[in-house]
Amino acid sequence: MQEQDTDQNPPPAPSDSAPSMEPAPEPGTPPDLQEADPAPAEIPEDGSALDDLVGGDAIREKLEALWNTLQSQMLTLGVAIEAGVLFAAILPAAFFGPRLRKLIQTQIAPRAPYGVLRRAANALANLATPLALYLFLQIAVFVLSASGNSTALVSAGVSLLTAWIVIRLVTLVIRSPFWSKVAFYVAWPIAALDAFGVLDDLVLQLESFSLPIGVDEDGVQQTFSALDVLRTIAVFGVLFWAARFINSLIKGRINAIDELTVSFKALLSKILDVLLPIVALVVALQIVGFPFGTLAIFGGAVGLGIGLGMQRTVSNFFAGFTLIADKSIKPGDVIEIEGTYGWVTKMNARYVSLRTRDGMAHLVPNDKFIEEGVVNWSHDDRVVRMHAPFGVSYGTKDLRGLARAAEERALTIDRVLKNPAPRCNLMEFGDSSINFDLRFWINDPANGTANVRSDVFMAIWDMLGEMGIEVPFPQRDLHIKSAPEGAKIAIETREEANSNPRDG
Repeated sequence: MQEQDTDQNPPPAPSDSAPSMEPAPEPGTPPDLQEADPAPAEIPEDGSALDDLVGGDAIREKLEALWNTLQSQMLTLGVAIEAGVLFAAILPAAFFGPRLRKLIQTQIAPRAPYGVLRRAANALANLATPLALYLFLQIAVFVLSASGNSTALVSAGVSLLTAWIVIRLVTLVIRSPFWSKVAFYVAWPIAALDAFGVLDDLVLQLESFSLPIGVDEDGVQQTFSALDVLRTIAVFGVLFWAARFINSLIKGRINAIDELTVSFKALLSKILDVLLPIVALVVALQIVGFPFGTLAIFGGAVGLGIGLGMQRTVSNFFAGFTLIADKSIKPGDVIEIEGTYGWVTKMNARYVSLRTRDGMAHLVPNDKFIEEGVVNWSHDDRVVRMHAPFGVSYGTKDLRGLARAAEERALTIDRVLKNPAPRCNLMEFGDSSINFDLRFWINDPANGTANVRSDVFMAIWDMLGEMGIEVPFPQRDLHIKSAPEGAKIAIETREEANSNPRDG
C-alpha cells in the first residue's frame, strides 16, 4: 500500500498557474539538503536615493491623479466649445472695435466738456476693442446658458476682462496713483476669486461674520456683517468720488457768477465741502441696507463721545463759518496774526492758508482768528499808511524845508501814492536829535511792506547827505567834579602825554 501511495501521480497544477521552470531535485537527495524555494529577487527600480527622499512615487501618483482630473473635467466637449467661443469672440471684437473707437472720437468726445467727462470719453475710445470683446462674451454666456452648456470658462474670461477694463478706466479717467492702486488691489482679487469659482464661498464666509448693532422697532435683532462693511466702503468710495466731481462742477459755476461776493463764494464752497461727503456716506449706508432705526438707542451717547473727542475740530469748523459770514477775512486779504504777515490764499473747513513773503504757507486754525484777533491790512480798503521815522541834529536850521524835501523825496518811490500825499511831521525835540516821522501811503500791501519802507529810508538818507545834514547818535558828556587825588594826577599826566607826543 505504501508503494502504491508513492507511485501515485501528483495532483495536477491549477490551470491558471504557469509551469515551474526550476529543475527538480535529484533522487536520493536528503530533504534537509534540498534548496528551499528561493525568494523572488527584488528588481531595482530606475532612479537613486533622491527618489526615496522626495517621494517620487507620491509625486507621480499626484500628477497622474491631476492628469486624470484634467481628462475627466477639462478635456471635454463642453470645455472645447467654451474655448472655441473665447477665441471666436476675438474676431468680431477686432472688427467692430476700431469702428466703435472712431465713433466715440468723432461723435462723442468732441461734444464732451473738458475735464473728467472728456477724459472718460477718450478712455472709452482707447478701450473700444476690449469693450466690444466684453459685449460679445456676455452674448456668448447668454447663448451658452440658454442652450444648456457650461459657461464656467467663458465667465472666468469675462471676470478677468472686467477687472482689466475697470483698472484701465480708473487709470485713464481719474489719473490718481492712489485710486489706481486701489482699483488694482481690489479688482484683480475679485476677478481671480470669481474665475476660480470661490467667490460665492467667500461671500458666505463674510456674511457669517456679523456684529449685532441693536434691535429694531419690531424687536428683531439687527446685524451688520463684514460683507456689508466692504460693500459700504466700495459704494462710499464711488459716491465720494462722484461727490467731489459734482462739487468741482458747482464751484466752477459759483465762481463764474460775478454778482456774488468773494466771502459768499467761499461760504458756499465750505458748505459743499462738508455737505456732499456726508450725503455720500448716508446714501452708501442706505444702499447696503443699514438699519438707522437701531441707532436711536445709543446715538446720543455716541454723539456726545464724538463731540467731546472732536471739540477742537468742531470749534475750527464753526469758526470758519463765522469768519466768512462776518467778512472779517476773505481770500486775497493781507493780514497779520501772531507776528506772521501774509495774504490769505485759501479758507478751508479747519484752517486758513496764509502765504508769506518768504513763499511759505502757514496753516492757521480758524479759531485762532476768533480768540486772538487779527490785523487785516485790507479789510475795507487796500490803501494803508506806513511810517519812516528819522532824526536830525540840532544844528539844522530850516526844518520846514527839510520836511518838504522829505515829502518830495518819498514820491520818487514807485509804490508811494500821490493821493493821499506823503506828510512829514515834526514829532519831538529829543535828547540827541530833532525827530521827524514821514508818513506815506501804499495800495499793494500784498507785495510787502518792509521793502517799500526800506526804499523810503534809502531816499531820506540820500537827501540828508545831499543837504549836508548830520544824523546824530546818542552821546553823553561826563563831568567829574570831585575825585581822589591819584585819579586827578593820572588824568593830568595822560592829557600832557597826548598833547606832547614823543618822536618815534
